[in-house]
Amino acid sequence: MHSEAVASRSADPKDSRESRNGGPQLDAVSLAIIEQLQEDGRRPYAAIGKAVGLSEAAVRQRVQKLLDQGVMQIVAVTDPLTVGFRRQAMVGVNVEGDVASVADALAAMPECEYVVMTAGSFDLMVEVVCEDDDHLLEVINRRIRAVPGVRSTESFVYLKLKKQTYMWGTR
Repeated sequence: MHSEAVASRSADPKDSRESRNGGPQLDAVSLAIIEQLQEDGRRPYAAIGKAVGLSEAAVRQRVQKLLDQGVMQIVAVTDPLTVGFRRQAMVGVNVEGDVASVADALAAMPECEYVVMTAGSFDLMVEVVCEDDDHLLEVINRRIRAVPGVRSTESFVYLKLKKQTYMWGTR
């Protein structure tokens, strides 16, 4: 996003965004900073400042505030295959009883990278990243299915990852 795009966002504080869950309000400049970091998480604060019209120090403060508020994270995203995780799967989970407690138990498992409560055929969708098929079998059969409240699972083994991106911006 270039400074023209930032300028096209309203500077009126009334146009800041409040998250749907009642979280912090984000003004146009904060949204532009997030977009800059989504393009390149290592982009220097001085370059971001130039793009959004702030000093390097002001960008540094805003980024720290966004991190502290839990609005964003800055992380390294890897290709699981290149770091020794040759098997990934999405696991649909049906639950009896409290879905949130099952979701919490699954979220605590290091192999479960993504846990979301859903509406539809499954109560939960869980992305699992494992070293190999034996590891995947152990996680599903002995750990996920052993969680109290798990009624059934259905596994969707990934054959090839075609797209993985975090560039949805701030719309």
